[in-house]
Amino acid sequence: MKRLLSVIVLSFACAAVFAQARIPQLDRAAGKRVTFNYDYSLSRGGGAFEDVTCGSVTAQDNAYRLEGLGLQIVCDGVTRWTLDEEAGELVIENVEKDDILANPALLISNYIRYGSALHVMGGSADTLDVVYDVDEDVSARFFLKDIRYSEPQGKSDFTFDVKSLPSNCVITDLR
Repeated sequence: MKRLLSVIVLSFACAAVFAQARIPQLDRAAGKRVTFNYDYSLSRGGGAFEDVTCGSVTAQDNAYRLEGLGLQIVCDGVTRWTLDEEAGELVIENVEKDDILANPALLISNYIRYGSALHVMGGSADTLDVVYDVDEDVSARFFLKDIRYSEPQGKSDFTFDVKSLPSNCVITDLR
């Protein structure tokens, strides 16, 4: 559960990073396919940031693919597939349009509502160091690196081929 919560917070904040229009790296993200690698750490009670994980993200419009914490999360904007290869389980669920935690790509179009919780610590043309205030006692830090922008491509990268899974994989369909 802790791992899943971390990934949700991670995907929430990563998408939030591309929502803040006053940051040059984010200005370039509008209408593009954006890929980056990340280092993710948490701070509780104002303490030092402790490393949690690292991974990679590809985002385009309201679709994304996130890999980290041993999970692969793929979302086409309507359906989200979360694969835990170690546990041998795939969870399939609908994405609720008004649930920002379930669909972090919504932050791209709703950044004004959530942008005040983001604090840019630094960055360059292809990096960004951001702290996100999760709540009063918890902050998440994301160091995005190797940020690349490209023209939008089809959405085939944001779907999951359930038939490609081994026959012993547990599939939990919550749709």
